[in-house]
Amino acid sequence: MEGNRSSWADVATTALPAAIWGSTYAVTQQWLPPDRPLFAATVRALPVGLLMLLWLRRLPRRDWWWRSLVLGSLNIGLFYALLFLAAYRLPSGLGATLVATAPMVTMGVSRLLLGQRPARVSVAAGLVGLVGVALLVLQNGLDKPLDPVGLGAGFLAVVLSSVGFVLTRKWSPTDDVVTMTSWQLVAGGLVLLPIGLVVEGAPPALDLPAVGALVYLGLLGSGVAYVLWFRGLAILGPTSASIIGLVNPVVGVLLGVALLGEHFGPVHLVAMVLVVGSVLAAQEPIRARLARRAAPASAPTVPMGDTAVPVSRS
Repeated sequence: MEGNRSSWADVATTALPAAIWGSTYAVTQQWLPPDRPLFAATVRALPVGLLMLLWLRRLPRRDWWWRSLVLGSLNIGLFYALLFLAAYRLPSGLGATLVATAPMVTMGVSRLLLGQRPARVSVAAGLVGLVGVALLVLQNGLDKPLDPVGLGAGFLAVVLSSVGFVLTRKWSPTDDVVTMTSWQLVAGGLVLLPIGLVVEGAPPALDLPAVGALVYLGLLGSGVAYVLWFRGLAILGPTSASIIGLVNPVVGVLLGVALLGEHFGPVHLVAMVLVVGSVLAAQEPIRARLARRAAPASAPTVPMGDTAVPVSRS
């Protein structure tokens, strides 16, 4: 029972950053300067990363110089740039649906890079969660026309971040998660900085709401959120964590209802039950219980991250 309580606590702390990220679309469209995705992405990542690095005073060692650059580019730099591009060009609900494809993409990447075959319950949970998010979006409708550039940017962001999350698990960093997060935020921000200056020019003038939005996205949406998320990746594995990420589009749609006065009805409630149910079903306590019921008495299974491993009784 203690293990289950600890695991559910890990699930809850991993869901928190997903919920924070669910506010990105609404915050971007409401308060940030228009048509400046690279600026928004750079300011969201680099300042908080530098502050964390100055506080920790720990630099990467040996292979972790280039690994931090790769992970920072995939998880932070390129991901943020594409995410903000999608946020500016897509309806918030459609952007949320693209994010909801992340569990299925992550399972495929885990299969290729880690050789891990996803559990059937994880595949089913990912599909059910995607259906639930799609119901939310279709019920709310689309407030903008479909934009091919936005669609491509949103899906590519999901693919790159899925690769980054799986590589984070594969490389098993030995430093603490706060230190590793600071390296990735700085690396991602430095990748974005010259690209943003060339493509978008000098930084725009900011009013007080825009400054507040960037502080929120930087401190909470990057610093706190990524520390908790990378911790969840290490404990739960990329597949389980990515399914928890379905909380993200649910929050995004709810904020659209709260801030824009969109309708909320019975279909929304059913969709949320599907999403939350899929998130819970994919987590280790549920998978362990299902594995114990399905396994032969002579070969019980013990869940290990994203896989179930048979063990001997001897």
